[in-house]
Amino acid sequence: MPKGIYNVPVATNEPIFSYAPGTPERAELQATLKQMRSEVIDVPMYIGNEEVRTDNLFAMTPPHDHKHVLGHYHQGGKEHVQMAIDAALAAKPAWENLAWEHRASIFLKAAELISGPYRMKLNAATMLGQSKNAFQAEIDSACEIADFLRFNVQYMTEIYKQQPMSSKGVWNRVEQRPLEGFIFALTPFNFTAIAGNLPTAPAMMGNTVVWKPSKTAVYSAQVLMEVFKKAGVPDGVINLVYVSGPAAADVIFNSPDFAGIHFTGSTGVFQDIWKTIGNNIHKYKSYPRIVGETGGKDYIFMHPTADVNEVATAITRGAFEYQGQKCSAASRAYIPASKWDAVLKLVQEDLAKIKTGGTEDFTNFHNAVIDETTFDKLASAIDDAKASPDAEIVAGGEYDKSVGYFIKPTVIQAKKADYITMEEELFGPIITIFVYEDDKVDETLDILDQTSIYALTGAIFADCRYAIEKLVKRLTHTAGNFYINDKPTGAVVGQQPFGGGRGSGTNDKAGSMINLLRWVSPRTIKESFVPPVDYMYPNFKED
Repeated sequence: MPKGIYNVPVATNEPIFSYAPGTPERAELQATLKQMRSEVIDVPMYIGNEEVRTDNLFAMTPPHDHKHVLGHYHQGGKEHVQMAIDAALAAKPAWENLAWEHRASIFLKAAELISGPYRMKLNAATMLGQSKNAFQAEIDSACEIADFLRFNVQYMTEIYKQQPMSSKGVWNRVEQRPLEGFIFALTPFNFTAIAGNLPTAPAMMGNTVVWKPSKTAVYSAQVLMEVFKKAGVPDGVINLVYVSGPAAADVIFNSPDFAGIHFTGSTGVFQDIWKTIGNNIHKYKSYPRIVGETGGKDYIFMHPTADVNEVATAITRGAFEYQGQKCSAASRAYIPASKWDAVLKLVQEDLAKIKTGGTEDFTNFHNAVIDETTFDKLASAIDDAKASPDAEIVAGGEYDKSVGYFIKPTVIQAKKADYITMEEELFGPIITIFVYEDDKVDETLDILDQTSIYALTGAIFADCRYAIEKLVKRLTHTAGNFYINDKPTGAVVGQQPFGGGRGSGTNDKAGSMINLLRWVSPRTIKESFVPPVDYMYPNFKED
């Protein structure tokens, strides 16, 4: 038990390296990339204290150079999922009884390893395996994951400090128990930080975890697991398996010890998971926690008073950084007719200067989409727009997968507000813009509100404060992360807790105390110092 009330180091956001020409970090990262490209690594599953290998090997290739092999990972099956569950349950008693300050120390050490000796390796793995450029990798796989770990430690201590009042002769207290059972972390390809946060946030609160990463992000997941083990995460606390979704689901959602899921991915998958949990609810020892962030059809709304340069920059950055593969990426915009020509001209000028190619060339702003399935879906959407009388490609529209899965940044002008790419999530470097008449702001806001099932992020641009107030109020339920005169991407841990409502998830706000509260079950304890010895109350006595 703790022998003091300990104050953890105050969390601050990790400074971002620039990787500008001539900087030492640029040279170090380039050298790390070169070394890691020259290797072919073997990636096992990590279950309990074992590195598990199978005869079923899958190649890991850079999306921007899909003929180059970075290594192979060992694909598992249902039996490995059960092994991971058993390992998590076996590790749980010792882990949940470990004093909180030692759990804090482990994850604070992990943050220092990531921001220090493992920074370049984790960035390089993200750049090679997920086709992120140096800056996008830096803000993700170095800074954001370090921020998650440090701020979550701080939030954990704040949660433990929240205690009820006590009356005379009584001591009331609350203990935050980890959930009974194991947690399933199902993580996406697009953010290494999310892949690291989803298993560590529950683990920090005393839970043990089965972690299944995206098959297109195994390379960086392997490096994260190396960091966790180096930081001192005990065997069995986080178990990393590479299995198909159906194999994982069949075992995990039928286990009586399933206690919760921490998820980031598609809306369809999350809805299927929720349905499965509901159908199996009678099998579980407790009601599982379901925490998920899913899709988005994130928007930019330009008011007629807004500045064209600001909006154009927001479109270029918000829609095309990391090839539009951010949950928060701008994928639809509403531009007033009076400003459309000027905005389009500026965006076209930006896109004409953007270089596309592999991540090893630091001058490439734009890289490849994650895999061939994604490429084919996006290319089909572009072809449909080219053929449709209701849409026009006004920038980009080219694609090529001969070397890598390259989709050039593409702008579609929709002639109808309900054109398909205004409504459906594409998750790629395509933004669709609807031009509205300046005197139809209210009607266009109604369209914006009713167009999408999602409500993840949204941005408004206006120079009139009355207009800003109006837009903020009118669009209350359209975004869990709302931006005024800024692009709808780039949430920072500790500053903009992230998550959305409607079809975009449970809005449990990764990077906040709210999320960590989902991984504990409070027990209220009342202790009476001098208990009564007479059942009678004074009012029952005779006059």
